Amino acid sequence: MTHAARRMFELLEPICLVTFLADECNEELAALGHRTYWDGYFASRAAPLGRVPAQVVHAAFYNFAEGEAARHIPSAWETIPPEASVAARERGSAASLRRILGDELAGSPGLVRAADLTTKAATHAPTEGRVMYAGMRSLPVPSDPVARLWHSATMLREHRGDGHIAALVGARIGGTEAHVLDALAQGIHPPESFGRLHHLPKERLAAVMDGLRERGLVDSDGRFTDTGRETKRRVEALTDELAAPPYDALSPAELDELVAELEPLTATLVAAGSR
Repeated sequence: MTHAARRMFELLEPICLVTFLADECNEELAALGHRTYWDGYFASRAAPLGRVPAQVVHAAFYNFAEGEAARHIPSAWETIPPEASVAARERGSAASLRRILGDELAGSPGLVRAADLTTKAATHAPTEGRVMYAGMRSLPVPSDPVARLWHSATMLREHRGDGHIAALVGARIGGTEAHVLDALAQGIHPPESFGRLHHLPKERLAAVMDGLRERGLVDSDGRFTDTGRETKRRVEALTDELAAPPYDALSPAELDELVAELEPLTATLVAAGSR
């Protein structure tokens, strides 16, 4: 099932990415009154947790630098109810999928079946220790197939993300450090130029890189050491292992069917860059 979890991540991630890359979601959130992209992002993604303080959002999201959540939470909820932001995120994401997939794929029996099987997997995993996933599980599952596919794929994304955080904590890799390792795994050098890092204060980035060097995870040139590469491999392998339980709800035949139904949908989204 570890292999299946990795394959499902590859197939479902392009569905989830429309939320962050396509225009419709941001337009829906802006129409509510969110001033910036990040106001809408934090308000809509954190909303299933309830009106928790910024410290809780920072802990649950894990990979944002200290103080970033506090710039948006709770101020993004003061005039816009969290429930409205969640609904806007769903509307915009579903609209993006419909536009990118086109009428034929968006209205196909294959998409309906993919939505049904994805929802079956997404609603049958344990919630213990899965804060973001549990929050998503508390929301109603949409009846519209396109929205249901996005919603359930996003539930599985948050489930995987919770497991990934557990793997990082176990490996003593902080959120900013994780971005450095991701950048190196993608062949980005220097890693400080990575989009999730370059805006951070230079002193903060220098301290992170020094810490990784002291632990022997990167070398003096800021590249992977063998130990660093193996640490990253172990984190990803454990992430796949922890992401597998939802798919136990599907029979082998159902899992094969789900992969087959998702493949043409995902190929279309990948070709469009999920935009």
